[in-house]
Amino acid sequence: MSESGHSQPGLYGMERRRRWKEPGSSGPQNLSGPGGRERDYIAPWERERRDGSEDPSTNVMQKTPIILSKPPAERPRTAPPPPTAPAPPKGEKEGQRPTQPVYQIQNRGMGTAAPTAMDPVVGQAKLLPPERMKHSIKLVDDQMNWCDSAIEYLLDQTDVLVVGVLGLQGTGKSMVMSLLSANTPEEDQRAYVFRAQSAEMKERGGNQTSGIDFFITQERIVFLDTQPILSPSILDHLINNDRKLPPEYNLPHTYVEMQSLQIAAFLFTVCHVVIVVQDWFTDLSLYRFLQTAEMVKPSTPSPSHESSSSAGSDEGTEYYPHLVFLQNKARREDFCPRKLRQMHLMIDQLMAHSHLRYKGTLSMLQCNVFPGLPPDFLDAEVNLFLVPFMDSESENENPPRAGPGSSPLFSLLPGYRGHPSFQSLVSKLRSQVMSMARPQLSHTILTEKNWFHYAARIWDGVKKSSALAEYSRLLA
Repeated sequence: MSESGHSQPGLYGMERRRRWKEPGSSGPQNLSGPGGRERDYIAPWERERRDGSEDPSTNVMQKTPIILSKPPAERPRTAPPPPTAPAPPKGEKEGQRPTQPVYQIQNRGMGTAAPTAMDPVVGQAKLLPPERMKHSIKLVDDQMNWCDSAIEYLLDQTDVLVVGVLGLQGTGKSMVMSLLSANTPEEDQRAYVFRAQSAEMKERGGNQTSGIDFFITQERIVFLDTQPILSPSILDHLINNDRKLPPEYNLPHTYVEMQSLQIAAFLFTVCHVVIVVQDWFTDLSLYRFLQTAEMVKPSTPSPSHESSSSAGSDEGTEYYPHLVFLQNKARREDFCPRKLRQMHLMIDQLMAHSHLRYKGTLSMLQCNVFPGLPPDFLDAEVNLFLVPFMDSESENENPPRAGPGSSPLFSLLPGYRGHPSFQSLVSKLRSQVMSMARPQLSHTILTEKNWFHYAARIWDGVKKSSALAEYSRLLA
């Protein structure tokens, strides 16, 4: 007790304060649990002394974590958070991969993730057939430039046949290609997929097709119609209209011949079947032109650049298409067996040194065009097919019959025509062309779209061909 009668906080107060602060003492410490609160107790006189004279550096107290949160009444009402993944087992760390495998199901062609339910409209659209072409489009325009619009009609499938056509002006190339692809002889020629030469164009002596036209059927057969080779109308247009020639050509007739060679060399590289149409038998310059186009034809790309020591290795890897000679507007005497044998023999002699497949893939004897002739009637059978005038059907609708004094039985029989009907011959030609073998165009199997890109590269290579440039220089 002090003199004033009050007890001083002496050793008892200091001892009490030491027991509260020592970590090893049994008294209460800075304990705070999940549902508890801070339990540090400081006497009032000690709080006054600390505020006035106590140095904070000498007496360091442990700091307790303070969690700031709003009262339950003021918290926003939100949806409960999504359930989190379960905690990994004790044996695994946080960055390790889970022990159970995780599988991801992917649907090829339908995106990265497979939908749970396919839209019936989308599924039905995938089952629909490709869009049907109603008319031909340009593959190469009249300026000899490549066009990319044809790729919209192509698919990613490999079962495709490519048929091209060559011929002089006015021989009926567009009509033949229309009848082979999508039209019938009974239809109006103005509705043909390849526009035929009109009467006005015939009177002016002009050509109807320019460049290369493209058409594909629902059976995935590509037809390529071309402008006439060695065309006098194109030469006349160049001369009279003062059309500017490319710098590498000096004379108009050289430019026309080089255009024809480019188209022929292109067809010999990208087509399975090339039909050569002629309306009279025969023009020797046409065969000379075919052999020149074969000479400047681009080589087939090979998978490797290694050269073989064998002499016939180049011939074995080089690609050559089937060549079919179509005698259009054939007359009655052309179907005579003796004349037919002479035609086959002459073509075989003219094409004897060619690597083109001009024989062994098409036969008029095997399709019963000449039912009375044996299969070995022709010594050297080439791919030759005869088609009469299409207008001859209307002319022979009422052929001359037997005279009035003959038997009534013979007056009812049709007159002698000398050959099958035009519709029958066109049908037989179509079946034989579409059943031809489809050799591999390059060292890899091409789909329709791959063929389009391959043809674009070949056309660009033909226009920049050094062999064609050298041949043009020799012509000048």
